[in-house]
Amino acid sequence: MSYGSDSIEVYRQAAGYVDRIFKGEKPADLPVQSPTKYQLVINLKTAKALDLEVPPTLLARADEVIE
Repeated sequence: MSYGSDSIEVYRQAAGYVDRIFKGEKPADLPVQSPTKYQLVINLKTAKALDLEVPPTLLARADEVIE
């Protein structure tokens, strides 16, 4: 199981920072931003190998389920 920021969204935010710097803003004046989108990924194959049971409610909330 993995819960973390969406790497595509992080790169998109970084591109926004680069754009603002190229337009003349000083990097020190830019605000610090945290990721706004997080993903829950569950690997059922590994869970079964470890003899773990994943509740159906957790599977329903997952963004991606690897079987």
